[in-house]
Order: sequence, then structure tokens, then C-alpha cells
Amino acid sequence: MKAKEVACRNEQKCFTWNTSCFSALSYINCRTPVICILRWPVKQLAQLILFSAALPALCWAQAASNLAPEVRAFVKEDAPVIALTHVRVIDGTGAAPRADQTVVIADGKIIALGDAPSTKIRDGAKVLDLAGRTVIPGLVGMHDHMYYPAPGGAPPLYPEHAASFPRLYLAGGVTTIRTTGSVEPYTDLELKRAIDEGKMVGPQIHVTGPYLEGPGAFTLQMHQLKDAEDAKHTVEFWITQGVTSFKAYMNITPEELAAATKAAHSHGIKVTGHLCSIGFREAAALGIDDLEHGLVVDTEFSPEKKPGECPGPVAARKALLALEVTSGPIHEMIRDLVNHHVAVTSTLPVFEISVPGRAPIDTRVLDAMLPDERIYYLRRRAVISDGAAKSDWPVLFKKELEFEREFVMHGGLLLAGLDPTGYGGVIAGFGDQREVELLVEAGFTPVEAIHIATSNGAEFLGELDKIGTLAAGKQADLMVIGGDPSVNIKDIEKVETVFKDGVGYDSAKLIESVRGFVGLR
Repeated sequence: MKAKEVACRNEQKCFTWNTSCFSALSYINCRTPVICILRWPVKQLAQLILFSAALPALCWAQAASNLAPEVRAFVKEDAPVIALTHVRVIDGTGAAPRADQTVVIADGKIIALGDAPSTKIRDGAKVLDLAGRTVIPGLVGMHDHMYYPAPGGAPPLYPEHAASFPRLYLAGGVTTIRTTGSVEPYTDLELKRAIDEGKMVGPQIHVTGPYLEGPGAFTLQMHQLKDAEDAKHTVEFWITQGVTSFKAYMNITPEELAAATKAAHSHGIKVTGHLCSIGFREAAALGIDDLEHGLVVDTEFSPEKKPGECPGPVAARKALLALEVTSGPIHEMIRDLVNHHVAVTSTLPVFEISVPGRAPIDTRVLDAMLPDERIYYLRRRAVISDGAAKSDWPVLFKKELEFEREFVMHGGLLLAGLDPTGYGGVIAGFGDQREVELLVEAGFTPVEAIHIATSNGAEFLGELDKIGTLAAGKQADLMVIGGDPSVNIKDIEKVETVFKDGVGYDSAKLIESVRGFVGLR
């Protein structure tokens, strides 16, 4: 029997009768909404109703078995029903941690969460005693590229890391990412499809289109827009290919940004930006939804700034040194962003590596690197340390921390990511964890930092009803941590198991599988 459809006028989805999972209702995407029509024979409809109570276990068993062997090699927990008992829960809402909790997972979702003595566990569930451990939502990485800088000299190149980065993101507890700029958008789209179909292991991916960049791109991998019409057509084309956001880049003109934003918004799609030719306040007025990196890339305070042009980056950063964050033009910029409902994405790890001697030397990061990449990174790090006496970065980094705290204090939506670029010291997964640690250094409590790195990203993506916090009925995207990050935020590095769609993956195995890959693939 062929799949038969019920499509609804108000939804862009169809229900299908799936013969391989007898009573299943599965979703497939619809191109256009149509009138609701029921085509199932009466006998089959009666069977569907009669067996609806048995659907979850039957279909979950099939979904778990559909993972490819190379994915199942990393699966640690996949019972139809799993109970995480006696565990500390930080739910991502900003609420205080709750001790001695039980989290029950079935059908890819959290079906119960509450005090261990009173929370009912289904018969036959696999029970895991997690005393001394903590469960938090999966991180939502909002500046999590799939590429990484190649070692060597000019020209700068950023090869796609479709082999190592999906595993490292998931191993680090990152269950959802936005790629926030793509140098290989078709690769990112195919990677997303492979993960969604269970052929590869990795997080849920929200693919951002190719960079919207003007003349002057620093890498050969970026298309350079010709004019506003080119910007509009680029956006419209990539929407048809399946991307779900766009990123404006450093040399885009105001006219191009306006055209791109208008085209994206007409499809309900958001635009973010790492800007230089356009200041933050001008971008807000043009309708941008999000700004990447924060204060240290905002050029509007530079005395060299000319309309529509990117000033020298050194002069732009030096202009910030004499300004106060809590008053004057920076404070006015913060208020303007909040009034325009523009989010800011924090990427503290990529700036930390520019501060002489500051970023910790993490053996996990070094072990993940290709040997040539490791040598290149350590040499660059040494050069930066040698120039400590003349570096502005200690002051700039402190201002960035202060800016992000002030932005949130005034009602701004702060998102979290890592940006695995710079000179190679920031790596998928590990960098996302470091971002949370640095948010705590900025003045947020550990619980607040976790809220920023989970719930806020889900809210911006429009998925807070499914991910970002822990509650009954939500997707079972969460991580088990061997410790208490609410007391010691560095415990966030002690990830043991990462659940995505209710399947638990072994963090250590994922990391070990790509040892020495970063910098290559």
C-alpha cells in the first residue's frame, strides 16, 4: 500500500500512513498547504485508532534500529524507556538546581521529570543511578561553523570539517547548532540530511547560507556580492535549497544588507551579521535580527569610519579603549539594540586566544589537532605572548565581558557560540564548553550561563517549545555531567553521555574517534 496523505491548510506538514511501522504517523515536509482530505479506507483508520496507544514503543524501536552501524558504534543508551534517577537537574530556565530528581525518557522525549521518590517509572525501563551527577539541556550553539582554519600561510583557507566537527559538537554536549555562515553550504545541507536520516552522528543542524559579503573578502571561499539585486537573488536561491538563516559579512553595503534582510524576512527567515562596513546601530535600523561577536567588532566608534566602508580594524578597536560600557555611546548602542529586539551572539573563546597567555592549554584540544595544526597553533600562541607588552587585547576582552553583562542587564537576548576560527585554538564542542565558563567569568552565575547557552538559543531559533530547557513533553536532548557545574562551572567539561532525541551517545568514544583529525577533515 502506498503512503496516503492528510495535509492541512494551516500547516506545512503531511501525515503519512507508514506501513513499515504499522500504526505510525510520520511527518514528511509539504511544499504547499492544501485542503485537509482524509484518503484512508475506514478499516485502516479504525486500526490506527485501535493501536494508537501502542505507537510510541513500536515506532521508537524502529527509529533506534534505523541508525547506521557507524552511528550505533557510539550509542551508549538506547532502551525504549530510560530512567535517570537520583540526579541533580539544572533545567535551563534559570531556576535553581534541583537535587535527587528522576528524568524518564521514552519515544525520544522526556515523559516525566520530578522528585525521585514520587516520580513514576514505567515497568521495564532501564534505570540508571546517577547520584553525584548533573543533567542539563543540550547546548544550543549559535556560532558553530562546520569549517576550521587550515595551517600554513596565504591564501587563508577554511576546509570543511564534516568528519570531525559533528562528532566533537555532540561529544561536548551540543545537541543543536546554527552554522552562522557557510563556506560549503551544499556540504552543510547534505551533512544535515545524513544526520537527520541516521547515517552520520552529530547535532541537529540549522544551516546558514553562504556569507553575504561585498568586495574585499579575506578568503577565496566567499562569493562577493555585486549589488543589492545580487544580495536579494542570493537569499532567494539559497532559501529554495533549504538554508534557514543568513549571515551578512564585513564588507556588505547598507543597500545590500537592506535587500537581503527584506528578502529573508519575507520568508520568515532571520539574518545575523559579523559587520565592519556597517555599525551596530545602523544594522539595527536596517532590520538585522542578530549581531555576532559583540562590542569588539562594532566599528561605529572609530574616527576613521566612513559610510558603507570598513575602517582599519586596529584603529576601530583602539577607539573602544577610552569608552565606558555603562555610559556614553556604547551604553546608547546597547539601548538601541534592545529597543530594536536585536540579539547578540557571544563568542568569547575566539577572542580569548588573542589575549596573551590567557587561554588555557587544553590537552583535549591539542590531542584533537592534526600534528601540523598543533605546531602552527602553539607557534602563533607564542608570538602573541611575546607581544604582550603592546597588546590591547587584555583591555578589549575585559570590555567585551562587561558589554555582554550590561546588554543582558538591559533586557537584551544574549546567545552563545564558539566560532572555531582565529588561529586554530577554538575547536568544536570544547570551545562551546569554554564559552559557558567565560560567561561565568563575565559575571553571570553558572545557572544563568547555562540558561544563555541553552534556552536563549532555542528561543531565537523558535524551538523553545521543543529544546533548550528540560520539562516533560520536550525533546530528550540533554547531557549527563560527572559533577556539579552550578558549583564549579569547569565541571561542564566532564560530559559522560549526551542524549539526542532520546538516544544516549558516548562522549569519550566520539572524541577518541577523531583524534588528530582537526585541521584536516
